[in-house]
Amino acid sequence: MIKIGTSGFNYDDWRDFFYPNDLSKEQFLSYYSDRFDVLELDFSYYQMPTANQFDSILKQSDGKLEFSVKAHKSMTHERTAGRADIAQFQDAIAPLRDAGKLGAVLAQFPSSFAQTTENRAYIKHLVDNLGSPLIVELRHMNWTTDPIINWLAKLGVGYCCVDEPQIKGLMPPVARAAAQPAYVRFHGRNATKWYRHNQPHERFDYRYNPRELQGWAQKIKLLESEVGKVMVFFNNHFQAKAVEGAKMLKVILRSLNPDSATQKPV
Repeated sequence: MIKIGTSGFNYDDWRDFFYPNDLSKEQFLSYYSDRFDVLELDFSYYQMPTANQFDSILKQSDGKLEFSVKAHKSMTHERTAGRADIAQFQDAIAPLRDAGKLGAVLAQFPSSFAQTTENRAYIKHLVDNLGSPLIVELRHMNWTTDPIINWLAKLGVGYCCVDEPQIKGLMPPVARAAAQPAYVRFHGRNATKWYRHNQPHERFDYRYNPRELQGWAQKIKLLESEVGKVMVFFNNHFQAKAVEGAKMLKVILRSLNPDSATQKPV
């Protein structure tokens, strides 16, 4: 089972590229849910979410979507979250869990979060208090070893595979699965603007081509064979290029196996 969606949906610059120009923002999620099966939400990173927010999201999507929710920054970048903070996050996402619509919680750590005894203990702390399905996006190279993947598998923690510019210090495009679901994020390959940009969206202004995604399609099929379920999200969101990439990857996967990807039209 391979489910493909985008990282976020509430972008004004998607008008005309994906959303009809006259569509109200209140209708964005409903429109999206008619065309995708999964959605990665990141507002929960910037502000601690509430159960009411996720109740509203469930209603707007009419129960059609499975969600990945990014962990609050206090749990990843700041690492100040105690049991009470994690419990607050758990209470917030309870509507998704109770409805069977919580596909994963994504804990995206900064590149400064190196593989150390202390940081492994911190991930264990998250697992013990947050539970699963937890996915970790690790941005320091020393997390990519076989022993670490095996350790994550024993914890029941998923490993986030990434596609991004091949710049020294960034993670390589490896396909690894530690637990279900396997998880892939496409950030784009805009090396020129990755570090030097005037606006944050410039980093994600990148259009994938079929050749680039064909290479990943085989990897994604391998991940599916290993763990059974793969969640794929395109984060190259500028002017709905994420939608283009998702649509293209669906077509490529269907050419490999007509039943391998979701069948909703984009």
